[in-house]
Amino acid sequence: MPKITMIGAGSVVFTKNLLGDMLSYPELQDATFALHDINPERLDAAERMAQWTAQALGAHPKLEIHPERKAALEGADYIINTIQVGMLDAWLRDWKIPRKYGLQQTVADTLGIGGIFRALRTIPVMLGIAADMQQSCPQALFLNYTNPMAMLTWAMYKATPIKVVGLCHSVQGTSRRLAEYIGAPYEEITYVSAGINHQAWLLRFEWRGEDAYPLLRQAMAKPEITARDTVRFELFRRLGYFVTESSEHNAEYVPYFLKREELIRRFNIPVDVLETNIGLMREYFADTYEKLKRGEPFDIRRSHEYAPQIIHAMETDTPFLFYGNVENTGLIENLPRGCCVEVPVVAQRSGLHPCHVGELPPQLAAINRTNVNVQELAVRAALEGKREHVYHAAMLDPNAASMLSLDEIWALVDELIASHGELMPEAIRT
Repeated sequence: MPKITMIGAGSVVFTKNLLGDMLSYPELQDATFALHDINPERLDAAERMAQWTAQALGAHPKLEIHPERKAALEGADYIINTIQVGMLDAWLRDWKIPRKYGLQQTVADTLGIGGIFRALRTIPVMLGIAADMQQSCPQALFLNYTNPMAMLTWAMYKATPIKVVGLCHSVQGTSRRLAEYIGAPYEEITYVSAGINHQAWLLRFEWRGEDAYPLLRQAMAKPEITARDTVRFELFRRLGYFVTESSEHNAEYVPYFLKREELIRRFNIPVDVLETNIGLMREYFADTYEKLKRGEPFDIRRSHEYAPQIIHAMETDTPFLFYGNVENTGLIENLPRGCCVEVPVVAQRSGLHPCHVGELPPQLAAINRTNVNVQELAVRAALEGKREHVYHAAMLDPNAASMLSLDEIWALVDELIASHGELMPEAIRT
């Protein structure tokens, strides 16, 4: 039986969904699950959730609870990473401080100022995990869910020998939503996606083997449908392909939507909800923890997360195709070699096998490259300890460049580095 270690297990939503999925496979019901979190309360919540989930599914896994990371990693076959360095307070700073300078963000966790600083906080911790893995489980597969996905995965394969893949649910979620938009049963939909995380493109979208993009264009003509995905339909109209991840996210990856109040209103972009959402996240954890302590039941249903399916595929040698974030070794020919791309990947006992895509349509690759520029400079800043690359990453961010002067970008970067203090790499904060 494999040993599966969950780092950042106090993320109770992920813990419930991932454990529920894994324990629903008979082949994994006796596996060892090692749970680690640096927050004692969250670790206790994770333990209670794991015990409840196993009992609800009639499974008998071996549960290990570890406040120390290295012990949790010892002998592991798979590592599932869901950490958030600095937690919600650091995330809120990434959003609130830029607003003082006139910079609008929506989610602030993938690209832009928020993504850059989340990467700077998280990469040193990820490298520490990798160092522990080299001693405790050098052959284990690292399955990363933490954002900013592309930057973190890039840093891991660039700076460590660890086997790593980044996992998201934007491709699954988008394909399901588009099936709903055109009124098609999801099981009859097929698609091919490629690009970078949160900005991959549905290169093919088919219903019963026929091109379904004409049906999506018909759906786009209905105001009630367009209103549900304003930014992505606008990009679809201009670029010819639908992008993965939500309109809320994609509004801050390009320079077109957040630079004026009129555009924010026109595209109905939620620029003022992050603080409220963070408050709701705090409440959700507190409420969930109290329910766990009272022994109340939770709803368990199969999610569409990839990690459980990958582990099952590798353990049973049952090939499974998913969309993963991996090093671009020529997989997408018109994106920079070495950058982190999101492409089809086949998992089986022999390992993970990324698929060659070829060239993206040139307009899609061009949009991706504007994001890759920021990702590369942020990764270099963290790995090389070069503060100047933090400024460079910020000045090349499409959204920040559409709103701020270079002086404002420099001042904003300085304030955020000072605000995050010891969460920043030492070479950058000094």
